[in-house]
Amino acid sequence: MKIGIIGAGNIGQVLAQRFVEEGHEVRIANSRGPGSLGEVGRKTGATPAEVKDVVRDAELIVVTIQQGRVRELPKDLFASVPASVAVVDTGNYYPRERDGRIEEIEKGTIESRWVESQIGRPVVKAFNNIYADYLLKKGKPAGTPGRIALPVAGDDPKAKAVVMKLVDEIGFDAVDAGSIDDSWRQQPATPVYTGDFDAEGVRAALKKADPARKPEWRATDRSPGTFENPQ
Repeated sequence: MKIGIIGAGNIGQVLAQRFVEEGHEVRIANSRGPGSLGEVGRKTGATPAEVKDVVRDAELIVVTIQQGRVRELPKDLFASVPASVAVVDTGNYYPRERDGRIEEIEKGTIESRWVESQIGRPVVKAFNNIYADYLLKKGKPAGTPGRIALPVAGDDPKAKAVVMKLVDEIGFDAVDAGSIDDSWRQQPATPVYTGDFDAEGVRAALKKADPARKPEWRATDRSPGTFENPQ
């Protein structure tokens, strides 16, 4: 499969490496251009590219950048991408630590619905509730007792099935977490976030999630600060 990855942070690099290891053809981009990604290419096996080239002819696209920077993507980036191509959103909203205030999310818009509104495409929510190092090192063969499971939410059953297959390929059980309107259940501060549960545990954790956004996950007048000093 031809996979395009927008974002070369921790999750982007890990996904690139694991997808390449599974035999996929991967292109990866960041905001600074392919010239800044030489080491990433050598490390992961992915081909550095411009953002516009990452989406061209891709069969699956992963958007894995800071939530607040989704607004900076070219507005026509997906204009020529066929509707059949699944787009994965791995993002999380960290208003006090990194992203600052995103007014629509503060008023109740689901994070991934907001991403859809910015890029003009439906998304599948996945790979957002696990640390990158665990995503790299803790995958196990299918059927292994206690295999970590990852929730996958989305509105398009076909797109979701493609993503769930990739989750399995790289060593994790995939749990159908419902629609994008249900994807708040796997965001930060929910029971499933960084829980590293097996499939049964993920399903139980998703059910326990509380839709109320905790005060520490809302922006303030001083936001953003840093992960070391949230504001």
